[in-house]
Amino acid sequence: MMIIKRTILICLLLNILPLITVAQEARFITVSQDGKGDFTTISAAIRSLPAFNYQRTVILIKNGIYNEKLRIEKDYITLRGESREKTIIRYSQLRSDWDAKKDSIGPAVINIYGDDFILENLTVENTQPQIGPHAFALYGTGTRTVVLNCNVISKGADTVSLWDNKTGMYYHANCYFEGAVDFVCPRGWCFIRDSKFYEVKKTASLWHAGGDDITQKFVVVYSSFDGIEGWELGRHHYEAQFYLIDCKFSSSMSAKPIYRVTYPNEPEKDRPFNWGPRYYFSDCFKEGTQLEWLKNNLETADGSPAKSEISAAWTFGHKWDPERTDIPKIIKYKINGNSLLLFFDEKITIIGKPVIQSNDGSILKYNSGGGSDTIAFTADTPIDKSRLVGLRITNSSKIIASSASVQERDADLNLK
Repeated sequence: MMIIKRTILICLLLNILPLITVAQEARFITVSQDGKGDFTTISAAIRSLPAFNYQRTVILIKNGIYNEKLRIEKDYITLRGESREKTIIRYSQLRSDWDAKKDSIGPAVINIYGDDFILENLTVENTQPQIGPHAFALYGTGTRTVVLNCNVISKGADTVSLWDNKTGMYYHANCYFEGAVDFVCPRGWCFIRDSKFYEVKKTASLWHAGGDDITQKFVVVYSSFDGIEGWELGRHHYEAQFYLIDCKFSSSMSAKPIYRVTYPNEPEKDRPFNWGPRYYFSDCFKEGTQLEWLKNNLETADGSPAKSEISAAWTFGHKWDPERTDIPKIIKYKINGNSLLLFFDEKITIIGKPVIQSNDGSILKYNSGGGSDTIAFTADTPIDKSRLVGLRITNSSKIIASSASVQERDADLNLK
């Protein structure tokens, strides 16, 4: 018995038990409340991930109401709902309550501290009932955060609070956002397209902080805004830069333009404002009337960008393009006997155990490297460079880009 216990302990320490290996290598995990998935709660699925997650892992969430508060600390995580309206993550959390009695999860329904996080096809709701006080649905300090086809709802302030003020880059598309004061309030760089905003209080909807880098900006395109009578478009305390392109505002919007918050009686509380007002519009209109401050003025922005230039990649200074459609490419390779090393131009994720075959029938099996930009394959016999033509995956496995993006990008195995 002692020998068996000692063997199990050694296996645990070396991380070689089959069950543990399967859990660490799983790229798709299913959560279902009926017990037919891998887990019945999202929290348990997140806890099952390895301490250091280097590859894209998708947590598929079946329809249901999940009364959970989540913390995402690992990189390359996707939470994907079965349906936008029927997969619901909800929790009641006032920020003030959390400040008074902090837990280890965070002040929001979903707390995002990992990079390259994707949230898609579901609803996130902070169900606390008060209109106005801070009540985050999404909060975090990770970068390259993508939110797709989601409803993100709160009756309180700061519904979507992504606050990496130095390197934060956020992309949202085809979403519905609802909240009170400053309910979409990014720090850093943010690009939103094809979305709807609804303001539940007579106050500002948008807020931005971009004081760490003069290029930080908040861009909203092809979107519509609505709310109670007298709702305001936007404001800021810090340096900020707003671009609104092809946006429609309901007749209930206040005529008040985007403005800076100051404290005349307490000037020591004012934030620096060295870069001046930077509010830019193109082809935006308010129903029923046209406001002077909504007129086209892109030519006054730094670099005088044309409307056609304004994209996600442009917003992020071409450091990240979540809408990119090109695929990971092999930039070089190395043969060492029976081993083939493939060097890609970006980090990649391995799904399954790829087997690749060349035109002449040569077979190579995946060995290692997922999560990096270099992966190794092995063959049964020494590899002949001249025979590595027309490489393709022959089983159901995949090699994909790891970084957060709108669509999955399969790797190109052509050797140059």
